Amino acid sequence: MDTWSSDETETPGAPECPVCKGAGVVHPRLASGKPDFSRTVPCNCVREQVEQKRRDWLQRYSNLGQLTRLTFDNLVPQGRSGNPAHQRQFAGAFEAARVFAAGPKGWFVLSGPSGCGKTHLAAAIANYRLALDQPVFYISVPDLLDHLKASFSPTSDIPYDEFFDQVRNVSLLVLDDLGVQSSTPWAREKLDQLLTYRFNAELPTVVVTIVPVPQLDDRLQTRLSDPRTSQLHVIEEEQTASLYGWGPEFELQKTMTFSNFDLRVKEEYRDNLEAVYHLAMSFARSPDGWLVLQGVNGCGKTHLAAAICNFRYQANQPALFVVVVEFLDHLKATFSPGSKVGYDQLFESVKTAPLLVLDDFGEQSGTPWAREKMYQVVNYRYNARLPTVITTTYTLDADEIEGRIASRLIDHKLSTFFNITAPDYRGDLRPQERRRVRRRG
Repeated sequence: MDTWSSDETETPGAPECPVCKGAGVVHPRLASGKPDFSRTVPCNCVREQVEQKRRDWLQRYSNLGQLTRLTFDNLVPQGRSGNPAHQRQFAGAFEAARVFAAGPKGWFVLSGPSGCGKTHLAAAIANYRLALDQPVFYISVPDLLDHLKASFSPTSDIPYDEFFDQVRNVSLLVLDDLGVQSSTPWAREKLDQLLTYRFNAELPTVVVTIVPVPQLDDRLQTRLSDPRTSQLHVIEEEQTASLYGWGPEFELQKTMTFSNFDLRVKEEYRDNLEAVYHLAMSFARSPDGWLVLQGVNGCGKTHLAAAICNFRYQANQPALFVVVVEFLDHLKATFSPGSKVGYDQLFESVKTAPLLVLDDFGEQSGTPWAREKMYQVVNYRYNARLPTVITTTYTLDADEIEGRIASRLIDHKLSTFFNITAPDYRGDLRPQERRRVRRRG
């Protein structure tokens, strides 16, 4: 029904609408074209305000954050892989995602290695629905479980039941990073409750997993691959970490995960340790650039570096953890006639690893040979922009690390440098005392 209008133009930001004069309502027109003074309807200015508030609410509710920039318009339809087979796989998933976004029905499952475009496709679906003013909720599975745990706290902004019900019943749910969450019984139970509910209710759901579906537990496999409810799109053939993994000398590092990282430190160190924990977790989910962790022995930097590797291994992604001193020893040993590994093979495997952790950097000997080998590794990875994690007890501003290497470690365009201020978990020596002990040793 038309509303009574004026020839005047509304001025954005004006305190009073020239049509309704600030009342918020106007009289609708009769068939004769005259105002019907017996009734009122909301003015267009009020409707626009209500719609804008609704759009703002939907945006906040979506939890997309910076992912609002990821749309179908800025996504290459064939993906960015140079492999023709992968391009065909991505093109198929791209078209299917557009169809699903236009009318979500059932489950849309995306599987493939990191960096293949899965999250972009999932976010594009969510943003397409938002553009239609339709509710959608995006969250990664690890974050979902963290939020559920936090909601038990009396200080939580939203109670557990309310938050879980919100996720369970949203019109369109986008779950990212399925398969890399902790495997505790509680986590498995909560995830199973959520997915079983949405599966039985046939609620539209987008699921992104970097773990191949056949490697998930049976209940998840059944739901994600059910042809009556789900459409599964494998964007690229899954990569394997067969050439990378823990050697027998790393039994301790194999047990170092994010879930058992101890954050129970004195109040003065807690914020610092929580910050580096979340930084390492973010890097593990999407390795990009370099992460340099500096701190005294025993402050937790090696645990976090090993946790990153374990996170990637759980996601069936390659990563290589080396202790710098031991790597150089192994490299020297390859010159022996009885060595089972050739020098070139070992050196290239470290230099070109898709994700490399260099633990205890700076503790190696200062011989010209050792300096040159480490410079070659660092320089290669710097130029190739390969994801790298470096832990060190040395500072980079006191000439303790060779200048040509230090300059690459602190390049803000590539590296994120974090100084862990927490003390040694294994003792109560002050940092200055520990550094004196290390130098004497």
